[in-house]
Amino acid sequence: MPATGELIRSMNYVEDITTTLRRICISIPAMPPDERQRLAESLRAAGAAIAAAIADLEKAGK
Repeated sequence: MPATGELIRSMNYVEDITTTLRRICISIPAMPPDERQRLAESLRAAGAAIAAAIADLEKAGK
């Protein structure tokens, strides 16, 4: 079954997220501790959203 345009678009979004995370990781050593903490909190919230999206995808597949 060929991929739909929506699937391709969504997978490109995931690749954009991955690229952004690599860029963030490169800049972490230059951040002061308080900025690292704030970024960690922000990433934790994003991680929860990613986990929820994965759960929705797995649930919809059943």
